[in-house]
Amino acid sequence: MSIRKSLSGLWALLAWNKASYALLSLFVFTVLLILYVWQPLVEEYMALFDPAYPVWKQIDWLLVGIFAFMSLLIMAGADLRRDAWVVLVGLVGGLVIESWGTQTLLWTYYTDERPPLWIIPAWPIASLAIDRMVRLASRTLPAEKERAYRWLYWISFTAFLGIMLAFIWPTFDQPLTWMALIICLLLILTPNDRRLSLLTFAAGAGLGYFLERWGTTRECWTYFTGQTPPLFAVLAHGMAAVAFWRAKLLLVLAAARLHISFQLLSRSSAYRSSTGIDQR
Repeated sequence: MSIRKSLSGLWALLAWNKASYALLSLFVFTVLLILYVWQPLVEEYMALFDPAYPVWKQIDWLLVGIFAFMSLLIMAGADLRRDAWVVLVGLVGGLVIESWGTQTLLWTYYTDERPPLWIIPAWPIASLAIDRMVRLASRTLPAEKERAYRWLYWISFTAFLGIMLAFIWPTFDQPLTWMALIICLLLILTPNDRRLSLLTFAAGAGLGYFLERWGTTRECWTYFTGQTPPLFAVLAHGMAAVAFWRAKLLLVLAAARLHISFQLLSRSSAYRSSTGIDQR
C-alpha cells in the first residue's frame, strides 16, 4: 500500500500529461536527427567499441544517466506554449555562449569547430530540465526568509564574479569576453527575485557539473586550463541558466504587451468602422 502511495505521489509530483509525451518525442527526434546529420561523428564513436570486451562494460553509463535524467525531467509538467520560450532562449543563448567560448579559445571541441552546431540543441534540452528542477525545488523551500536569500544571493554571485574574472583573464583583450562580463554584471546587479535566482543558479550548476564532467573526461571539449572540469565551467552553467530565465521573462512580457496593443488596435479599428468615423 505504501509503495502504491509513493508511486502515486511521484506521479502527481512529475505531473506528466499529453504535452509531456509530445516533448519527449521532439527530444528523441532531435537526437536522431543529430545522429543522422553528423554520421561521421557517430561512426567515429562506434569505432571505439572493442568486440573483445562485453558491450555493457563499454557503454557510457554517465551519458546514459544524464539523458535519462533530463528525459524524465522535461516531461514533468510540460506545457508546449510555455516551453517554446525556454527552447527559443536556450537555442539562441547556447549559440552565443558557444561562440564566445570557442572563438576566444577558452574551450575547444575535438572537431575544432567554432562552435559545432551539433552541440547547440543540448542547451535548450538542459534549459527545460533546469526549469523543472527549479519548479520542483521552489515547492519545498520556504519563500519567507527574504533576508537570508539576500545575503546568500550577494555572497554566491560575488564569488562567481571573482572566479569568472580569474578564469577569463587571458582573454580580457577580446570584445566577446567584455560582452559576456557586462551581461553577467547587469544580471547580477538587477535581481528581480533573489530566491528564484539562487534556485536557478544552483540547478544549472548542479546539472552543469555532470555535463561538464562527461564532456571534459571524454575529451569532447577541452578547457585551456586542462581541468576536468574547471569550477568556473560548472558555475557558468548556473549563470547561463539565470540569464536564460531572465531573457525568457522579458520575451514573455514583451509578447504579452504586443498582444494587448494589437487587441486595442483591432478594437479601435472595429469601433471606428462601426460608428462610421473613418468615413467622415
